[in-house]
Amino acid sequence: MNREIKRVTILIALMFVSLFVAASTIQVISADSLNNDRRNFRPVYDSYKVLRGSILVDNQPIASSVKSSDEFRYTRVYAAPMYSALTGFYSYFQGRAGLEGTLDSYLRGSNSSQFFEQLNAIFSGNPVTGASAELTIDPKVQKAAWDALGDMRGAVVAIEPRTGRILALVSKPGFDANLLAVHSGSQSQDNYSALLTDKNRPLINRAIAGDLYAPGSVFKLVVASAALESGKYTPSTLIDNPATYTLPGTKTAIHNSGEGKCGGAKKVTLAQALKLSCNIPFAQVGIALGQDVIRAQAQKFGFGDTLKIPMSVTPSVYPTGMDSSQTGLSAFGQFDVRVTPLQMAMISATIANGGLAMQPTLIDSITTANLQVLSAPTATEYGRAISATTAERVKSMMVAAVASGVSSNGAIKGVSVAGKTGTAQNGPKQPYTLWFTGFAPADDPKVAVAVVIEDGGGMGQKGFGNLLAAPVARKVMQAVLTQ
Repeated sequence: MNREIKRVTILIALMFVSLFVAASTIQVISADSLNNDRRNFRPVYDSYKVLRGSILVDNQPIASSVKSSDEFRYTRVYAAPMYSALTGFYSYFQGRAGLEGTLDSYLRGSNSSQFFEQLNAIFSGNPVTGASAELTIDPKVQKAAWDALGDMRGAVVAIEPRTGRILALVSKPGFDANLLAVHSGSQSQDNYSALLTDKNRPLINRAIAGDLYAPGSVFKLVVASAALESGKYTPSTLIDNPATYTLPGTKTAIHNSGEGKCGGAKKVTLAQALKLSCNIPFAQVGIALGQDVIRAQAQKFGFGDTLKIPMSVTPSVYPTGMDSSQTGLSAFGQFDVRVTPLQMAMISATIANGGLAMQPTLIDSITTANLQVLSAPTATEYGRAISATTAERVKSMMVAAVASGVSSNGAIKGVSVAGKTGTAQNGPKQPYTLWFTGFAPADDPKVAVAVVIEDGGGMGQKGFGNLLAAPVARKVMQAVLTQ
């Protein structure tokens, strides 16, 4: 009898331990992830009981809360659509997105690092005040990027190469987040539906997410890096440069870009091929290297990784299972290669930083209402992508591309600029995707930038990277350098 009682006692004890572990896991270990889950609307409901922290740029709020006269107590207010890709939105009816979602637990004071404030609130009876987040964004650079894009759809990302601090992140068109922060359910839903059905898709953050883009010739930076890192190529290695080239195993002929004649010589060096953006030489280099070598190099730059800035960035893609012809196309950024503007900015920033990639970030600091710093990220190495020697060689090629090649509209008077344009094809009758990526000054880089423009900038297949994307990048770089 005593043995059976002991067994029952042990069983009950184990059940209590299991219940304790499960409850502790949910309430402590998983609390932040559960609160940040976009499917969980309870935090949104609860958050209106507290003063939500602000999102700041240069100490000025781009998202803040003000008192309201209704049962919600507070209304969320947003500064301008040019920051919509950063803030996202916070809505009682539509949930949260962007930094409003990613930093939600900090902003509403429920993050585990705010435990003592939460404890104090319990004893005092006063609600917790949310923490504020200061961003790395430079307002002058952000505005320069927003204004330079004008009415064109696309995105701009500017990064400080040595630290990974993001100085500008623009997605255009943006949206007015105030339309979703209203306290009328029907009005909020109508506004949200209008944004969802807008053909220009303003809710998509083109800088870090969405359908991604064919990179076109800006991907040649990855292939040139792979070629140099392999030890089989130098900048002066000669490559065949015919007027047309039939891809292996196909009847498909490719041509060099209309932006340059690639010198007209029977052979060009690897450096000349990048400077003049020659497709045929790069296709041959890509086939000779093989897809595995190119993919390995792309991964070192960040392809395939879900970066967090702290918003999640859709991984850029270098395809698998290609044949030789597809590998040839991929070598100049066609076939199924897809990238985010952030990824391309990272590539330029890495080259600018001597081959060392830095973790990109939007957060300068997160601070409580009583000025206690909860988080202050420091510059973090993402990893070495290429050697310092390779970085220097690719930089020299990029400088030549701007100084006397097909990327000339990225030039800034009196400043050495490294850059590469791209004009990606999307189908026989589809508008091109236009690119520029680079950095300045080339000898002491302060900023790396990537610009993408959709729909040929409104010019269909008549628009090209050097015509439209390069001038946008130039204005962004100038905004950094003139401060």
